[in-house]
Amino acid sequence: MSGRLVLVTGGRSGIGAAVGAAVAAAGMRPLLCDLVAFPLEEPMAWQTPFDVSDEVAVTREVAAIEAECGPLAGLVNAAGILGRMQRPEKLRMEDWDREMAVDLRGTYLMCREVGSRMAARRMGSIVNIASVVAVSSAPVHSYGPAKAAVVNLTMTLAAEWGPSGVRVNAVSPGFTRTPALERGFASGVMEEKRMIDISALRRLVEPSEVGCAVAWLLGDGASAITGINLPVDAGFLCGVTWQAYGGLRGS
Repeated sequence: MSGRLVLVTGGRSGIGAAVGAAVAAAGMRPLLCDLVAFPLEEPMAWQTPFDVSDEVAVTREVAAIEAECGPLAGLVNAAGILGRMQRPEKLRMEDWDREMAVDLRGTYLMCREVGSRMAARRMGSIVNIASVVAVSSAPVHSYGPAKAAVVNLTMTLAAEWGPSGVRVNAVSPGFTRTPALERGFASGVMEEKRMIDISALRRLVEPSEVGCAVAWLLGDGASAITGINLPVDAGFLCGVTWQAYGGLRGS
């Protein structure tokens, strides 16, 4: 993958931006795209904003990217939205639909448009950003099911395109120190200490750690790996059930 072009959705901030930095550090050429416009001085950005849930826009922009920048060897689907933590009876269907549209439909549309081109060239690597809530439970009644579906989609596309030389994997971040999480702490909706106490490593995940995992899965070092979901969660999934036994033991 050295020197090859990797498209990263949701690249304006948070995990997407960290993935871009890690991809560049690994010797690949990241191209960041987002719904929000980038500063004109950003050298790694595709300057035309587009909505990944818009089929027409995805088809148009992927074609334009490959015409201007060359064939895509990698794709990272980091675009996503996390709605409010509401009870089911309070969750409006328009909010449910919007989360599903970006988190699941958007991932599928980008995979379909880029992955089919990769399959025709018989090479490529895709990493979808899922979440630990895809394999656990949380009061996010649209985001959780959407990310669970992303994990399943990852497996089915890995089987679909594997014979054509395209690998498809997922990374499931745990509680990651992004601007969105910091806003949750500031509003009091989420509690940092509780998250730290639950995780086996007793800390949050840094965006750069997610980026490094994604870059590795994209690259040749993971050439025999496809169809997996890799948690990058500081030990959240292995630590959470210990709360029923009084919590993790001290060091």
